Amino acid sequence: MANDPRVTIYTTDDCAYCGMVKRYLGLKGLAYEEINVQHDPEKRREMIAISGQMRVPVTVITKADGRQEIAIGYNVSKISSALG
Repeated sequence: MANDPRVTIYTTDDCAYCGMVKRYLGLKGLAYEEINVQHDPEKRREMIAISGQMRVPVTVITKADGRQEIAIGYNVSKISSALG
């Protein structure tokens, strides 16, 4: 829907927490865009600029009004709250 938040997850190939975030969103029936930063230095820099973090997962929830909330790691309470 138009009012649904857009979800983007920055991941790497061997990140167990990334898989956990993706499973959580899947159980909620939410679509997301996955950006694997392991082999893409430009996307890694983008992730660091957005989050201030070098570790994954970084989950970016963009609201319908353009505001963004960022969850670092497997932070279900932050993700759930941001999805509101």
